[in-house]
Amino acid sequence: MHVTGGCYCGAIRYESNGEPAARIQCHCRECQYATGGAPNVFMVVPEGHFEFTQGTPKGFSRSDLQSPVTREFCQECGTHLLTRSPKRPGAIILKVGTLDDPSQYGHPEMAIFTCDKQAFHEIPAGVQTFERRP
Repeated sequence: MHVTGGCYCGAIRYESNGEPAARIQCHCRECQYATGGAPNVFMVVPEGHFEFTQGTPKGFSRSDLQSPVTREFCQECGTHLLTRSPKRPGAIILKVGTLDDPSQYGHPEMAIFTCDKQAFHEIPAGVQTFERRP
């Protein structure tokens, strides 16, 4: 699957040519912070098929966690582009809202961390749910 995307202000651009390993909707509290309260919708793509074609994001990892993820943002507009997780080496957790054509995502295959789901979060019918990670 070929996708392109970038940040809100246009300073950062990327492309990915790998097939997504998963399409996920995450309800964890950390993702709620990153999204402003909504679930986080992303797809997992192979790192070797992903590249930034313009600009360089700023990474952030929490220093109080033993094995934190690194979230990458545009330094200009703050758009959260992707996450890299030590639990998923070789993979990019790509934020669907940054795709030029978000309809390429389709729909989530699963919803995770539903233990943190808020009453106003919606999970599409038929999507498999997990209280934490499967």
